[in-house]
Amino acid sequence: MTRDQAREGAREILEIIPLVMRTVAAELRAAGELPAPAHFGLLSVLSIRPRMLTDLASLQGVSLPTMSSSISAMVDRGWVKRTAPGDDRRVVMIEVTATGRAALDRVSRAAESHLAEMLAPLDLPARRRLLGGLGVLRKVFAGGPAHVLRKSHRTPVKRRSYLP
Repeated sequence: MTRDQAREGAREILEIIPLVMRTVAAELRAAGELPAPAHFGLLSVLSIRPRMLTDLASLQGVSLPTMSSSISAMVDRGWVKRTAPGDDRRVVMIEVTATGRAALDRVSRAAESHLAEMLAPLDLPARRRLLGGLGVLRKVFAGGPAHVLRKSHRTPVKRRSYLP
C-alpha cells in the first residue's frame, strides 16, 4: 500500500467509526438503553481487568480529576467499585460490579442488534467484503500500540474514544 493510500484509508476509518458509533449511540438513547454513553467505554476496559485510576485516565486521554469524576458517577450508579488491595490504601483499583457487567451486556446486545438490522440488507458480496475488511482491521490493531506505531512515526495526539 502506498503512503497516499494508507492516508486515504486512515481518513476513511476516522470518518466511519465515529459515524457508526454516533448512529448506534443515538439508537440506544432513543431506546432508553444508554444513560451515560461515555461510561460504556470505561466499562468495556474494566470488564477485562480492574485498573488503577491513573491507568484509566491515561488510556482515555483525560485528566485525573476528569476520570475521578467519571468513576464517582459510575460508583453512584453501582456499575463499578473502588477497592484498596493490600496494605497500601493509596493504591485504589477500580473494578466492574455485577450491575456494571449487566449494564454493559445489555447495551452491547442492543448495539449489536441495531447494527445487525442496519447490515441485514447488504447482499452476500458486500457482506463478504465488509467482513474481510473488518478482519484486516482486527489484525492491524490487535497487536496493540507498539505493534501498530513504529517509534519514528509517533506523534503526540490526544486519544479519542469512539465507543458510545
